[in-house]
Amino acid sequence: MINRYLVALVLGMFSLCTFSQDFKIIGKLVDKEQQVPLEAATVVLETLQDSTVISYTISDRNGEFELSGKSNLQKANLFVTFVGYQSYEQQIDFSKTREINLEDIPLEFQVESLGDVVVKGRAAPVVIKQDTLEFNAASFKTKPDATLEDLLKELPGAEVDEDGQIRINGKPVSNILVNGKPFFSDDPTIATRNLTKELINKIQVVDTKTESEEFAGEEGDSENKTINITIDEDKNKGLFGRVAAGGGTDDRFEFAGIGNYFDNDLRLSVLGSGNNINSPGFSFGEIEKMFGNASYISVSSNGGFNVGGRSFGMGEGIVNSRNAGMNFANDFGEAVETSADYFYSGANTFNETDRVRENILPDNRFTSVSNSRTDSNTDNHTANLRFQAEIDSTFMVEYRPSLNYTVGTNSSSGSSVTTNEAGDLVNDSDYDNFNDRTTRNFSNSLTATKRYGDKGGFIRINGDLQLDETESTDFTNSETNVYGTDASQILRNQRTNGDNNTDGITTKVKWRIPLISKKLFLETEYEFKNENRTNTQLVYDFDATTQTYNQLITPQSTDFESTNRSHKPQLGVTYNSKKLRASVNAAYVARKLTGEDLLTDETGNRVRDIDFENNFDALEAMARLNYNFTQKLSLWSAYRLSNNAPDIRQLSPYLDVSDPINTIQGNPNLSPTNSHGLNMGINNYDWETRSGLYSYFGFTFTNDQVVNLTTVDDNFVRATTFTNVDGVYNGYGNLGYNKDFKLDSLRTLKVEVGMSGSINRFVNFFNADQYASITKSLGPSLGLRFTWTDWFEIRPEYRISFNETTFNRDFFDGQDFTQHNARLRTTTYFPKWLTWENDIRYTYNPNVGTGFQRDAVFWNTSLAYSFLNDKALATFKVYDLLNQNTNSRRTATQSYIEDVQSTVLQQYFMLSFSYKFNTLGKKGEVRENGWWD
Repeated sequence: MINRYLVALVLGMFSLCTFSQDFKIIGKLVDKEQQVPLEAATVVLETLQDSTVISYTISDRNGEFELSGKSNLQKANLFVTFVGYQSYEQQIDFSKTREINLEDIPLEFQVESLGDVVVKGRAAPVVIKQDTLEFNAASFKTKPDATLEDLLKELPGAEVDEDGQIRINGKPVSNILVNGKPFFSDDPTIATRNLTKELINKIQVVDTKTESEEFAGEEGDSENKTINITIDEDKNKGLFGRVAAGGGTDDRFEFAGIGNYFDNDLRLSVLGSGNNINSPGFSFGEIEKMFGNASYISVSSNGGFNVGGRSFGMGEGIVNSRNAGMNFANDFGEAVETSADYFYSGANTFNETDRVRENILPDNRFTSVSNSRTDSNTDNHTANLRFQAEIDSTFMVEYRPSLNYTVGTNSSSGSSVTTNEAGDLVNDSDYDNFNDRTTRNFSNSLTATKRYGDKGGFIRINGDLQLDETESTDFTNSETNVYGTDASQILRNQRTNGDNNTDGITTKVKWRIPLISKKLFLETEYEFKNENRTNTQLVYDFDATTQTYNQLITPQSTDFESTNRSHKPQLGVTYNSKKLRASVNAAYVARKLTGEDLLTDETGNRVRDIDFENNFDALEAMARLNYNFTQKLSLWSAYRLSNNAPDIRQLSPYLDVSDPINTIQGNPNLSPTNSHGLNMGINNYDWETRSGLYSYFGFTFTNDQVVNLTTVDDNFVRATTFTNVDGVYNGYGNLGYNKDFKLDSLRTLKVEVGMSGSINRFVNFFNADQYASITKSLGPSLGLRFTWTDWFEIRPEYRISFNETTFNRDFFDGQDFTQHNARLRTTTYFPKWLTWENDIRYTYNPNVGTGFQRDAVFWNTSLAYSFLNDKALATFKVYDLLNQNTNSRRTATQSYIEDVQSTVLQQYFMLSFSYKFNTLGKKGEVRENGWWD
């Protein structure tokens, strides 16, 4: 019976594909009175029966359009919309020909435009309104229980990776708003993975702006996008959310829950989650997150694998994490907006590591064998408040305070042994440490913006205050032995009391003066910064007589105070038009850094004569250009001259002897780092062909880069200081192309081709010998996504990376290795209540050391059963099905070869259950009308 059912199903699908035929409709849209072409109008072909979208396109700069696709229908309805014009409809007859030329189609101007033209309750799939790209959610077909993330993946030009990062037409999305307001602070995935499609009316894509920039009418960041989700008023009241929990082998567990209450402008959300499967973020156990929020796979020349920050054979330990939070937002009248959120995150981490490192010096080698064990716990609390008030139509005030409180403990122990090339013992050490740390951070920002006139002028004043305080207690019990002619032994049983404080203030004043109304502006700005730091480290020896730590060790202690003060006047010109945005500005930075060590001995005398003052004055400049050739094609570029002062610790001549075999001392003669950076990019998305091309590259040249200068003595004890070097540069480039093919009414194919590359030049020192290295990488990639309606999806990907490192000194050998990465994701929705997902990743590296595995396959799989009208979901999943996660790796660099074994997450099986609830709207049903299938 089942076999006959499957045969009938396959024959039915084949017959649907067979009878679908190609069609093509061309035409031109013009203004009825002026006969000028209309660019970016939406042209939709719908079924006559239920207005289901068959295909759609956007008119080009000449008003011309070409609508093509596959359909077995003999008649269909053509629907045209354009903002500010009356809509147009025409019935299309395919019975005589499948290629139809409509020639000119006149659209009549609508005097009382409401912005969006909606006829008979229908809306266009895509509408372009000046700087806003708007999608109609109901026009795109998804699975029945789709989230916002699922919906975004169906939008033309949109990409969503498994880490939840979003790109629209090649440009990254940084913010998610719901009805114009933030949803749960700055984590976009909480919105994209918990808001369901049934709630959403429109998805609007705009350039990213701050609230004050929006109020002042400033241009936003055109290379960074913000998504605003609009929810219909009748669906904006009620409660919705989801809860989930799971348990597995080896005592693995996970749980998560989120609840949201919406009442128009009032929004209240709470969430909580926890797991011990190395997934630190908030999730409901999606199969992608079984790889640890993986956004990439990297393989070093040693055979170690890193997937999205989680190491396979790289050893990051086992993490037991927990999260909780709440968010509140409400408007008070028309002029006041408020929001507040609180978030707690905690983690316990355990790791054991064994290392064997062969260190390569210009004239000899030495080997270090070490082991370590760490066990840490961290608890973090963060609270944020946002208050915004429009005093009148020209004056806005925004206030943002933030509070962070973190407590943590860390215990570690270990030992190391160092031998020379002959195998003779050179030095050894062992230690047992415990650390207790408390950190408090408070910051607030107050911004006032005043518009004047009607030409785009404004004055903005901003003040930021930052207060940081860290208190710590460290207990160290260690023994270090140095052998040879200058043999020595260092025994330490010490307590270190740390007290670090920072208070900083930043004040900015910006004045925009219109020269040409709303187009050309003169901008003046002044910024003042003042940061005061105190860094107290008091180290005490253990007194065996009193059994207390009461003997201050002045060589290891410090009481350092520093000030970083700068004045930065700036002058620039900005030009904005429909197609061109350009700006040029220059600034002069007058910076003074001062520092002194106030540590005194028992008699009250200063222990060290460290008191320095450095002045770093420099010019800075920046130029930006963005040009929109058409609605499809845009170019952006930016140049920046920047200067960065050395860190106070790099300047201070204090000798840090906390590590007996690696002392560190600053250099007060350091110069500021000077960098020239150029970035360019191009984006082109063609709505007619559903294809996109994007490319971007950057190059930065740096002089006076601050680097470590390390020398190693005969007993392999290291002494490190800092110096400046010239000739450092780095460059990168990326090229990508994607295209959607609608094979027929059931099947679609998306192709993504990419090429990335980089080149970097580093200048460093090795045992006081200066050398330069150049690293190059080139990585082509190919990805496919084949979808057969809502039954099946397969997504194969492949990437190869060629890497090369060369040196200008003969005592280093160059490196040349190739990495291969392949991935296969499949999803089967058959029957509709059963979902089977697979995520298979394959890595191959032929250049690993002897005895190390060259390839590995990581396969995660899950089977989900949906019931109770798709409200409940039972899931069985397996992490590392083939049990190939290894805990050993080899790393080869210019200065060492290292073998490592450490703690990694092993294979587990887990059964979980989730339930979602929703009282928004009347029934919360997904709107079928207008689906694009």
